[in-house]
Amino acid sequence: MTTPKQRPIVIGLGELLWDVFPDGRRTGGAPANFAFQAGQLGCQGTLVTRIGTDASGNDLLAALEGKDLDLSGVQRDPQHPTGWVSVALNEQGHPEYTIHENVAWDAMEVTPELKAIMQQADAVCFGTLAQRHPVSRATIQTAVSLTPATCLRVYDVNLRQNYYDADWVAASLKLATVVKLNDEELPVLARMFSLPEDPVTFSRELISWFGLKMVCLTRGAKGCLIVTPDEVHDVAGKAVKVADTVGAGDSFTAGFVFAQLQNWNPGLSAEFANRIGGMVASRQGAMPDLKREFEQLIQQYH
Repeated sequence: MTTPKQRPIVIGLGELLWDVFPDGRRTGGAPANFAFQAGQLGCQGTLVTRIGTDASGNDLLAALEGKDLDLSGVQRDPQHPTGWVSVALNEQGHPEYTIHENVAWDAMEVTPELKAIMQQADAVCFGTLAQRHPVSRATIQTAVSLTPATCLRVYDVNLRQNYYDADWVAASLKLATVVKLNDEELPVLARMFSLPEDPVTFSRELISWFGLKMVCLTRGAKGCLIVTPDEVHDVAGKAVKVADTVGAGDSFTAGFVFAQLQNWNPGLSAEFANRIGGMVASRQGAMPDLKREFEQLIQQYH
């Protein structure tokens, strides 16, 4: 395994919040899940976000303490409350989410600390939801643009409700080197940019339009499809007994980023990422302790 000085700096950039369920609350936000799993894989998982100076924000930091996460990029906001999502069950028993607005991560700022962190990044993952407010959108796009030319910039499309717009998505695609989306998001982007829905053709067009190195399409239990300018890797999923799928997609992304930083080829990276996502899906919650299992899996691939 790598020593701390050799650990690549991998940043989760965007929202951090509480998912408030009828029976209690859990830490939430794709960037935090991603950064945590990157840390378990041996990287320096770093979270760049903004929370309130309220008790809820203090509790979030306390919940993340001891998880081997670099929290130096977590801004505190005296005006806006810490973000939260209300989760209620409808008559059919399915969860319905209310993502509350005008919260701290909507007001992320470009600070000297943020600039310094971004300029050291080996990889960064950012999404769409945290760009819903003009202030955070400008901050996120500036932050990504500050990363070194060698930085792996992953745009995890991750559409949520109506919190997306063609202009934000296009700006994010231009900043990215790798785009990850799922098979439900593909037709949305295809309509958005008048592209064909055939996955390979869609991916090649997206690569051509936005100067991408790679498109990664996740398909749940069916695995994933990786498309580069001259390669296609159709990687089958590995059957697991699912405990819950919360954070599985974020852990897939962390696994893929780790593998790419090891210079593994796209097909092998995707196979490894599938395994990581499946391991997390087989456990309860978005942040199960799997560091030892990850180390064993990495040894198999090395």
